[in-house]
Amino acid sequence: MTRFVSHGPDPRDGRIYVLSQELQLAIDVALATDRPLLLSGDPGSGKSSLAPFYAREKRLRYYEHVVTSRTQATDLLWTFDSVRRLGDAQVHRGRLNDGAYVDPGVLWWSLAPESARTRGGLLHDSHRHDPLNRFQHEHATRGSVVLIDEIDKADPDVPNSLLVPLGSQEFTITETGTTVRREPDVAAPLIIITTNGERQLPQAFLRRCVTYTLPGPTPEQLVEIARLHLEHDGVPFDNEMFELAVALADELVHVRENEQHGRERLPSTAEYLDALRACRELNVRPGYAQWPLVRSLTLAKSPQQER
Repeated sequence: MTRFVSHGPDPRDGRIYVLSQELQLAIDVALATDRPLLLSGDPGSGKSSLAPFYAREKRLRYYEHVVTSRTQATDLLWTFDSVRRLGDAQVHRGRLNDGAYVDPGVLWWSLAPESARTRGGLLHDSHRHDPLNRFQHEHATRGSVVLIDEIDKADPDVPNSLLVPLGSQEFTITETGTTVRREPDVAAPLIIITTNGERQLPQAFLRRCVTYTLPGPTPEQLVEIARLHLEHDGVPFDNEMFELAVALADELVHVRENEQHGRERLPSTAEYLDALRACRELNVRPGYAQWPLVRSLTLAKSPQQER
C-alpha cells in the first residue's frame, strides 16, 4: 500500500485551496474598496488557508499574525524592547539609537518595507532582510497579503484600535515619533482577517470591513479537496480513493445535517481530511468494524471531545 508523504495536517503553506467564484469576488471587492476582508465560518473551514494560497498564487509577500488574548493592536504595527533599552542605558554612555529597539510588525512590513528595514530611517542598514515574510525566498514583489488570524480572541479594544491605521495606512511609532506611511511604489496590501465568532466584534470595525461567511462544504467540494491533498502527498486518486472520498464526504454532510443537537460546532473540512488520512493509513472504510470509532474520533466528535 502506498503511504502518505505527510506535509502535516495544517501546513499553511498556501499550496492547496479550492477557491470558489463567490470568495474570489469577495477578494476583488476588498481590493477594489481597499478594505480588509473579514472571513467568518466554522473552525476548520479554510479561513486561515486562503491568505497564504492567494499570496502564493499572485506571487505576493505573505505575512501572518495569530491573535491571542494578550495581543495588543500595536503588536501588528511594531514592538519596542524597553527592557533591553533600559539595560543598555545603564551600561553605555551617550545617546542610544531608539531604532535599534524597534521591531516592525506585519502591517509595517506590508505597507512600507524599506521603512521597516531602516526602522523609519533610524538605522543605516538598508539591506536588512524581511524576517516576517514567510515566502521571502520566493517572492520579492512590492505587493503583499496580511493574515490577521482569529481577531475575536483579542480584547474588543484591539479591532477598534486598528481602525485608523487600517483606514489611513499610516501610523506613528510612539517611542521614536517616526511616522510610517505606505510607500508610493508599494501596492495596498490585501488584509484578510478571520473570526470564529467566539466574541462579537465592534460594529465600527465591521462597518469598515468587507465581510464574507464561508458556507458549509458541499460533497463535490470535499471530494475535490481530497483529490488535491492526496495528489500533493503522492497518493494516486484512483477509483478506490475516489470512492473513499465520496463516502466520507457523504458522512460529513450527514453529520452536519442530522446530528447537530448538543454540538458546540459542526465538523468541517479539517475533520474531513483527518478522517481521510485515518482511513487511508489504517485501511478503514465505512461499514468496517472499526468505522464507528474512527467516525466518532474524526467526524462526529462528542461535545466533550470538542472542548
